[in-house]
Amino acid sequence: MVRISVLLLVFSLFGCGSNSDKSKENEGENVTTVKLTDEELLATVQKQTFKYFWDYAEPNSGLARERYHPDGVYPENDANIVTTGGSGFGLMALVSGMSQGYITKEQGVERLNKIADFLGKADRFHGAWSHWIDGNTGKVKPFGTKDNGGDLVETSFLVAGMITVREYLKDGSESEKAVAQKYDALWKGVDWQWYTNNKNVLYWHWSPSYAWQMNFPLEGYNECLITYVLAASSPTHSIDAKAYHEGWARSGGIVSSKTKYNIPLVLKHNGAEEYGGPLFWAHYSYVGLDPNQLTDKYANYWDLNVNQTKINYEYCVENPGKVKGYGPDYWGLTASYSRNPDGSIGYNAHMPSNDQQVISPTAAISSIVYTPKESMAVIRNLYDNHKDLTWGEAGFYDALSLGNNNWVAKRYLAIDQGPEVVMIENYRTGLLWKLFMNAPEVKQGLVKLGFKSGKYGIQ
Repeated sequence: MVRISVLLLVFSLFGCGSNSDKSKENEGENVTTVKLTDEELLATVQKQTFKYFWDYAEPNSGLARERYHPDGVYPENDANIVTTGGSGFGLMALVSGMSQGYITKEQGVERLNKIADFLGKADRFHGAWSHWIDGNTGKVKPFGTKDNGGDLVETSFLVAGMITVREYLKDGSESEKAVAQKYDALWKGVDWQWYTNNKNVLYWHWSPSYAWQMNFPLEGYNECLITYVLAASSPTHSIDAKAYHEGWARSGGIVSSKTKYNIPLVLKHNGAEEYGGPLFWAHYSYVGLDPNQLTDKYANYWDLNVNQTKINYEYCVENPGKVKGYGPDYWGLTASYSRNPDGSIGYNAHMPSNDQQVISPTAAISSIVYTPKESMAVIRNLYDNHKDLTWGEAGFYDALSLGNNNWVAKRYLAIDQGPEVVMIENYRTGLLWKLFMNAPEVKQGLVKLGFKSGKYGIQ
């Protein structure tokens, strides 16, 4: 805002009263705005959202801030807190940015090297990083009283990004190969086996102070599938396949026979078996894990994600709560900032069974790979009709309640902006899917768990 004010002052000092300027103003009144094509609009959204991970990254570490508030007002002075999972999406976003030419490869490699060095010195707990890290010191920032140690799920999102970076750089210049090797060593240091606690299931948390007291076994279905895939893929600390089948898949109990709007849910969504969970469940595990033609004995993962997205869409179109504005070009319920009853900003896991009349742009945008027509309708509506309210420095703001309140949370979260960049890239080029899925360890891990993918020759 300061820079804009200065520019306005300069123009007022040097341009007032000029006849040539007046004629230009009159000409401007007759200029019609050229409407962007779908491809141009999608490219615009991707490039603007990428800024979250480049222009607004935490400066010392280079990692993704947990949140970015354009107004500079943060709770508990945590502007320098970085998020492990969001930084994993950010690593993929950096690869996308280099590929699209938003930054040079040299710039990207320099940032990636900085990030690798920071993560190599940051607190780790049997190889896993914490949910939040102090970007200044590398020390754990507790996510909760007992959540002050390793977070295996957030670590898995980070590791998916690390493997993607390694694959992108491994055949490059000597400096690129050196960075690739750093990420290779980092991910191989995660002790996935430790996080089974000697049982046939993975646990989300371990703390040096509270050990296993968080007691959160990863049992499906939610956003955690990638954690099992990576734990099975590890060449250093691999888990037994029984942990996946008996723990995550609940010995087959994960399968659902339910439908909504005549659309099969495929798997039982934890706590949301009627409509499915928040849409980030169709995004976080699948930024690198390509669901196209991906199957195991429990699900076809393309059908699973397309169906969840379509149910979310159909709910908003049906609009049982009569929320003003809900419809084919204004839909998408997922976890994000939210509107509290008093109009203040909070946080909530929005989904059809927990509808707070708040739409999260990341829900539809990150679903572009599943529902391109329906997702583009939301993007175009927000950009063409509500840009002044919804569009900012790093893309669309995090949460909207336009119909009833004209309310917007003019803030950003890494875990929401990241999937937007990555899934748009996968929709446009498939790059990040190709890199991750063709990693040799990932292929071996998928085979170990019984997955098949005709697209990548996994049998």
